[in-house]
Amino acid sequence: MKYISTRQQQETDIKTAILKGLADDGGLFMPEYIPQLDSEFFEDLSNLSLQEIGFRVAKEFLGESISDDNLKEVIDEVLNFEIPAVKISEDIYSLELFHGPTMAFKDVGARFMARMMSYFSGGKPMKVIAATSGDTGSAVASGFFGVQGIEVYILYPKGKVSPLQEKQLTTWGGNIKALEIDGTFDDCQALAKQILSDEELNEKFTLTSANSINIARLIPQSFYYFWAFAQLQKLGRPIVFSVPSGNFGNLTAGLFAKKMGLPIHQFIASTNSNDVVPNYLETGNYESKPSKQTISNAMDVGNPSNFERMKSLFNNDVSEFKKEIESYSFSDEETKDTMIKVKNGFGYTLDPHGAVAYLGLEKYSKKSNEDFVVVLLETAHPAKFVEVVEDVLKEEVTIPEKLEAFNKKEKRFVEFSVDFQQVKQFLMEEKQ
Repeated sequence: MKYISTRQQQETDIKTAILKGLADDGGLFMPEYIPQLDSEFFEDLSNLSLQEIGFRVAKEFLGESISDDNLKEVIDEVLNFEIPAVKISEDIYSLELFHGPTMAFKDVGARFMARMMSYFSGGKPMKVIAATSGDTGSAVASGFFGVQGIEVYILYPKGKVSPLQEKQLTTWGGNIKALEIDGTFDDCQALAKQILSDEELNEKFTLTSANSINIARLIPQSFYYFWAFAQLQKLGRPIVFSVPSGNFGNLTAGLFAKKMGLPIHQFIASTNSNDVVPNYLETGNYESKPSKQTISNAMDVGNPSNFERMKSLFNNDVSEFKKEIESYSFSDEETKDTMIKVKNGFGYTLDPHGAVAYLGLEKYSKKSNEDFVVVLLETAHPAKFVEVVEDVLKEEVTIPEKLEAFNKKEKRFVEFSVDFQQVKQFLMEEKQ
């Protein structure tokens, strides 16, 4: 299968798409078509393991670029933790994506990507660039730590990630370098794109992206939509997904799953006050904005990069968007109220991002009379946002040992203003 830039000026194979991350024309790589899974796969879905599902889905995108044995080895290493669909109430389930090593959903994508890059690079030196609003950086750091020949540079916004997230970004050392940017996540993302497209840097180094810019992050994120169905298919009811959305990689992966044949009834794109996509669906005009800081900081994105992929999937037609996606935005106060309501009503602790997803499913349920089950994607363990959760719920949150271990480590980072030349000079002086 060929992979084509969303800007139509480059096509390549999956190996190059993964190793480059960003296309030469500044676009994002997309498969030339979305492969279809056969009816037997869906008939047998509830009998398959998470690893078997991951292998079948990944194989459709990777083809013969990797042997079955090597791909199975990658999948077994990546998906070595549970992803349970936990019942909150009669019609609402939380797909808990936070049982991996950094306790956030991005463990799935980052671990897969790290292994695929290592496989395709054959041990040749590379520099991996990642902008993060919180969880991407820690998952990328964990996935790539100690991988021979790969240096990782994580750009994160100063003072705009939670203290525990910051520890997870800055305490690795070795081949993981933390770059603290005195700006917003959008500034970090813009700098990352400038780095990846800079001619002089590309001449000196082999550069690639570890954000959801990279197709290797998206492919594995589609796995857990199939896995949710495998767990809930027995209910015999339509399934709606409420996806907390910032850069829209998670939702784009869900769209991949649906176009592969998974009968997802509806997507709800739930955002915080960074409401570019809800506004687009309402007005038909896409207008990026400076990001606003919220308590669901991993979604503080004013110009979501994966919107370009979504436009490609929907032929840039807002009416096509609306057939598949309902999108709503919510304030911090609404988010806090929902965290309290769900805890008091059902005994379930939502992190701020999961609470935004819950708000979205509530709003959708009120306007629809259909009988369906809603799955919210719970993207991070509440302990990753311990200050917010404890302040809102007025109770202590137990921090799991794998997170507590980061608090005991020393931060190591390099601080920069929002200045591409400064960052470029730093990278130029780094050894390959």
